[in-house]
Amino acid sequence: MNIEKRVKQLVEEKIADKPNLFLVDVKMHSNGKLMILVDGDNGIGIDECVAISRHVGFHLEEENVIETAYNLEVSSPGVDFPLASVRQYAKNIGRTLAIKMADGGKREGKLTGITEDAIIIEEKIKEKGKKAETVESVIPIDKITEAKVLISFK
Repeated sequence: MNIEKRVKQLVEEKIADKPNLFLVDVKMHSNGKLMILVDGDNGIGIDECVAISRHVGFHLEEENVIETAYNLEVSSPGVDFPLASVRQYAKNIGRTLAIKMADGGKREGKLTGITEDAIIIEEKIKEKGKKAETVESVIPIDKITEAKVLISFK
C-alpha cells in the first residue's frame, strides 16, 4: 500500500467537516519523517494540527501501514514553501509573489486576483529610457514552476 496515498485519505477524512481546511502535501522522507502540510483559508491552528496528527497516527498504527519507526509531523506550510494550489493563491491575494516561469524567466508582482487556471499580478515593467510602469499581467498557472510569497520588512 502506498503510504502517502493512505495518509492523504486519512487527512481528507479528518478535515471533511472543516471546509475551510485543505491538504497541501504529504511526503514520506527516507529518514522516516512523515510530513503532512495542511492549510486553511484563514490559516490553521495548533489544535487542528494535533487532531489531524492523532487521527492519522492512530489509523497508521491500527493498520500497521508503516513497518519501520517514523516521525509524524503535521504543520502548515511555512512562508518559504511554494504555493501549490489555487486555494493557496487565493489566500495570498494582496501579497507580493516571486514567480519562476517554466521558460526559465523570473517575475515579481503583487497578486491581485486568480481565475480557474491563471493568476493576475501587478508588476513593474521598466523599459530602457522610460519610467517604470505598473501593468496587470495574467499568468497561466501551468506556466509557473514555483511561486513564493515575498515577505516585506519595510
